[in-house]
Amino acid sequence: MVAKPSNNLSFKLVLLGDGRVGKTSLVVRYINNVFSEKQEATIQASYLTKRLVIDGVPVTLSIWDTAGQERFHALGPIYYRDADAALLVYDMTNSETFNRVTKWVKELQQMAPPDIIMTIAANKSDLLRSKKINIQDAESYATSIGARLFVASAKTGVGIDEMFLDIAKRLMDRRKESAEGLLTAPPRKGIVIIDDEPEKEPPPKCCS
Repeated sequence: MVAKPSNNLSFKLVLLGDGRVGKTSLVVRYINNVFSEKQEATIQASYLTKRLVIDGVPVTLSIWDTAGQERFHALGPIYYRDADAALLVYDMTNSETFNRVTKWVKELQQMAPPDIIMTIAANKSDLLRSKKINIQDAESYATSIGARLFVASAKTGVGIDEMFLDIAKRLMDRRKESAEGLLTAPPRKGIVIIDDEPEKEPPPKCCS
């Protein structure tokens, strides 16, 4: 019998990327469906939650939005060390922010859980005419590291719901595969107690 995911699943998602790439704007658009041109920079990190239901299963995404300023870089491992998933954001109009994503990926590969799910967000698609990174190149890179790429815009809302939903579904699938693996794994060898005492021979029958 296939195990079903337990109710009230909870996952930790951390956002990484340079300052001003729109990490906070993406989260606020996803959580509250609003956008502000004057979004203040995140100091260290902020925490938001999103509750949704997927295939009848309640899921809570605990979203950690980390600061992108270089002076806060050393704090990154505090937030992603035990994360289930990472959303790496870059600004499509700034090639340096994409290069920064590749550096974050190397850190995750070295310090984050080995099964962490990675997604790359190409933000500010509303400024597509000013893009500096070819989407095909970004997709090839994402595929090479086992991640998925989503083109999004915090300003217009394009691609955001689909991106976070895909992350949640991949996390559920991984949890399900993990549970099934536990069920199908061979049983561990336990301690077997053997009675070494020889059986007593029955008393000889008396001759008549």
